[in-house]
Amino acid sequence: MDLSTLTDIDKYLLLSLNGSDSLFWDGVMKVYTSMAIWIPLALMLAYVLIKNNSMKDFLLLLLIIAGVVALTDGISSTFCKPFFERWRPTRDPVLMYIVDVVTETRGKDYGFTSSHAANSFGIAVFVMLLIKNRALSLSLILWASMNAFTRIYLGVHYPGDILAGTLIGVLVGWGMYRLFIYIKKHGKRNSRRDWISNHYTPSGYLVSDVYLLLITLFGTFAAIPVISFLSFVY
Repeated sequence: MDLSTLTDIDKYLLLSLNGSDSLFWDGVMKVYTSMAIWIPLALMLAYVLIKNNSMKDFLLLLLIIAGVVALTDGISSTFCKPFFERWRPTRDPVLMYIVDVVTETRGKDYGFTSSHAANSFGIAVFVMLLIKNRALSLSLILWASMNAFTRIYLGVHYPGDILAGTLIGVLVGWGMYRLFIYIKKHGKRNSRRDWISNHYTPSGYLVSDVYLLLITLFGTFAAIPVISFLSFVY
């Protein structure tokens, strides 16, 4: 299968998944893809990390998570986009008037790879490996996948952009987690250990705190269509 065939498949999938005739779903996707809507989840994650770690470990985790975002965004936006110079669907002269565009959201010129997908999966993978709770892991995969899908729906990325961004995010998230473990091991930060208790995850995080993260995540899921509806009405 040559590059031309892969490109044609990518365009076909984009046009199959992009947009809808529903103003409601347009609004939902627009709200979901914004960073502001996820501030409560970020604050809850910070609370859980502070509560379950020493201050030194929390500051290290904060630095590592910032590194995840910086690396994924840097690789995707600073290196890949200008290097590959692949037009976003909304900027492609052939497709820009075919794809559905929500509220004239077109993004910058190039779209390979997706920074949204890279950032989302980078954070998701790191937190999954850190906390080690199955329900949270599945929920974070859902969160990152939906965040990535919104970019196809809004017409600013091809599915191929999303897949490449996802790969970057997974690799960076895993790599930064290994770096965190390495620093802790060599810095003799042994404040956490394996726990055998129904009240703790295998990495020592309180399950009750994991529930707080899940409640915040799914509470935000539930709030998004409400916010979308209200913004449409008013």
